[in-house]
Amino acid sequence: RSIIPSNDTTPLAFSPDHVACVCEALQQGGNLDRLARFLWSLPPSDLLRGNESLMKARALVAFHQGIYAELYSILESHNFDSSNHPLLQELWYKARYTEAERARGRPLGAVDKYRLRRKYPLPRTIWDGEETVYCFKEKSRNALKELYKKREQQQKRRTVRAREARSRYNNTENNNAATNKPNQLSPLDGSKPLMSSSEEEFSPPQSPDQNSVLLLQGNLSHARSSGYSLSGLAASQTPHSLQGHQLQDSLLGPLTSSLVDLGS
Repeated sequence: RSIIPSNDTTPLAFSPDHVACVCEALQQGGNLDRLARFLWSLPPSDLLRGNESLMKARALVAFHQGIYAELYSILESHNFDSSNHPLLQELWYKARYTEAERARGRPLGAVDKYRLRRKYPLPRTIWDGEETVYCFKEKSRNALKELYKKREQQQKRRTVRAREARSRYNNTENNNAATNKPNQLSPLDGSKPLMSSSEEEFSPPQSPDQNSVLLLQGNLSHARSSGYSLSGLAASQTPHSLQGHQLQDSLLGPLTSSLVDLGS
């Protein structure tokens, strides 16, 4: 049966704006049965010439009553506004799924629904013609691709700049290290002393007199530390002490030479 009332009913006089207002109010309230009765009360001329709200109401009532053939006819015969496309597309697919489940006697799986969508594509009256892949339309997918490419190029440029900056820093460090080589030599590198040429220039050489005085002082200190004095050594000499003579010679020999060098 059709949701368009027969001619034997008594139509009610409503203006087009009044009809649209009542249809919208009943749709938003979910009162589809009252909406169906209201449509039955309208004259056939108003239903066939109906505006957007009236055509959408007719589609909702046809789906609610399971009159899918009339639903398809309404959706394919009127160019609906894009704001109503999501709702009407849902009605189109749900009607196709319900018919297939009734024919097969079982619920549909994801593959079955995909095949039905490929077999019964949306009419252009409720679709803008853009394919939807993974919940993204073609324009949105292209915009995302362009954005991804731009970000990838920016990341590559950042990587190149960072690599160049690191290379410049390493070159600067190497140049500074080569320029600021230390003047001092390690003891392992040779027999040269660890002092610069300037230090060698300002170190005054010691005279022979100073060397003689230092040698004399060293011998005297050695003699005192050994517990012997000059007078003690002379008094302790005996003809029978060979070791005493050896010790005396070893101590007095360098001492005498130092005194002679100092006197000259």
